[in-house]
Amino acid sequence: MSVRRTGRRSGSPDTRAEILAAARARFARGGLSGTTVRAIADEAGVDPALVHHYFGTKQQLYLAALAIPVDPEVVREPLREARLEDTARALLTALLTMWDGPMQDAGLALVRTHLGGDGDPALVRHFLLEIALPELIERMDARTGDGLLRANLMVAQVFGLIVARYVMRFEPLASLPTDAAVALAAPPLQSVITGPLPTPATD
Repeated sequence: MSVRRTGRRSGSPDTRAEILAAARARFARGGLSGTTVRAIADEAGVDPALVHHYFGTKQQLYLAALAIPVDPEVVREPLREARLEDTARALLTALLTMWDGPMQDAGLALVRTHLGGDGDPALVRHFLLEIALPELIERMDARTGDGLLRANLMVAQVFGLIVARYVMRFEPLASLPTDAAVALAAPPLQSVITGPLPTPATD
């Protein structure tokens, strides 16, 4: 007579995929800070230790759920080291160097999945605001008190550049060397980071 096993499941060929599915659902609702590994484990029906076994830290699990193939520190470090007045050039140099190199295929898949397919844009939003840009938002906020708004406008410009250059492949933008694209795109982006913003009209 066989004995039916009860309790949380241990590892199986499908366990990793089920943890990722639970993580995507939880992170889309609560972001990184509002989601615990235990909540993800409960949704997947596994022990929290198994989540750590497969994915390491909660941030590593987030990156796996979003399918980002690079360490966010590749972008955060140059932003951290640059003067605020040089942030746009530092950011675009780091980003476009990756997109013009090994990240392009994975980046295109991420954009198409989470911004135009079956993914959830909330995962991208939480990643940018909670993992990639929080230090920069804090620095901008300390200067002008509107760091989050400036970050929103930054994301709009950068995503526009990425879509135009790599997804829609507008020419001559798509064929410009990295340095030339950075030189053209950095000044308007920098104005969003440190320049004056118009005061929104109120009724």
